[in-house]
Amino acid sequence: MRLDRFICKSTSLLREEARALISAGGVRVNAQIASDEAMQVHENNCITVDGQQLTARASRYIMMHKPRGTICSNVDEGYPSLFNAIDVDSVGELHVAGRLDADTTGLVLLTDDGRWSFNIITPEKRCEKVYRVALRDPVADDLVVRFHRGLQLQGEKVLTQPAKLQTVGEKEVLLTITEGKYHQVKRMFAAVGNRVVALHRQKIGELSLDLGIGQWRHLTAEEVNSFE
Repeated sequence: MRLDRFICKSTSLLREEARALISAGGVRVNAQIASDEAMQVHENNCITVDGQQLTARASRYIMMHKPRGTICSNVDEGYPSLFNAIDVDSVGELHVAGRLDADTTGLVLLTDDGRWSFNIITPEKRCEKVYRVALRDPVADDLVVRFHRGLQLQGEKVLTQPAKLQTVGEKEVLLTITEGKYHQVKRMFAAVGNRVVALHRQKIGELSLDLGIGQWRHLTAEEVNSFE
């Protein structure tokens, strides 16, 4: 993680205070003065402040059932932040591993472990996300094949990766994707002449949403390890 973030995770300093400490030459990485706040450090590095070695606090992993009308930003911006409902220390150190739009509900994962969230959001890891999608128009017969072959989204040069589409009603489907492009689900259905009217994420990897709207809980060790 970034050096300034590591210091915040190892002390009670705020990000601005950590950066000031780095700028003043008060931080050493492997016995060398570190002056770059964005320097990437790892658990095997020896990071010291005034000769005292720092040890980062244990990472946190949280599931939440995101309500409609909330955003995945750490601050309120037009809509209230879902972080307002998370009652943990240093909540500002958390980030969402795969954001949802304000009008989308369902499963979100929050963590302060950047490597862990990378395994969830990077397409190369092919972590499946399952969405329940309500549509304006009935599901066309050829959509299963078209979604599997990949779609050309407006503004994109390459097709979407193969997606699984399961019809559960005349105007409702389950969609499984392994990418996370901007507004991807909505853009996929727009590309085939339909429109999403409601969107809910119910599964990420092997982890299914098991909470009421607005509720949250810490993940078990087994759940955390399922994304390694």
